[in-house]
Amino acid sequence: MFAVEVRDHVMIAHSFRGELFGPAQALHGATFVIDAAFLSRTLDANGVVIDIGRAHEVLKEVLGPLNYRNLDELPQFAGVNTTTEYLTRYIHDHLSAAARSGSLGRPAAEIDAIRVTISESHVARAWYEAPVD
Repeated sequence: MFAVEVRDHVMIAHSFRGELFGPAQALHGATFVIDAAFLSRTLDANGVVIDIGRAHEVLKEVLGPLNYRNLDELPQFAGVNTTTEYLTRYIHDHLSAAARSGSLGRPAAEIDAIRVTISESHVARAWYEAPVD
């Protein structure tokens, strides 16, 4: 399997509901590093999985509306805990939509999977991987 991976980051604020989260139930900030890997069994006619520049631009577009925002105030997150795990799937879904729209410059059917990893710190991260859906 071949992969191209790009990275960006966001600075957000959010809070969680539920005793499980202890002090994180209060509003707090986080800086997340997001890695998006695009996987394919084959290379295209140019010898790439996808264009790295396009991949990076699409990731920036997906993350832009979240950066420097309080996620608790965004309608798309109403009623959900914006855990790291939840956000990996949210970002994956938006990257999949970009792939289906042709924004990555390769047919979505030729991209076998996308993996989104969010690092909360240098010691903790979560990821979600699935086919382009």
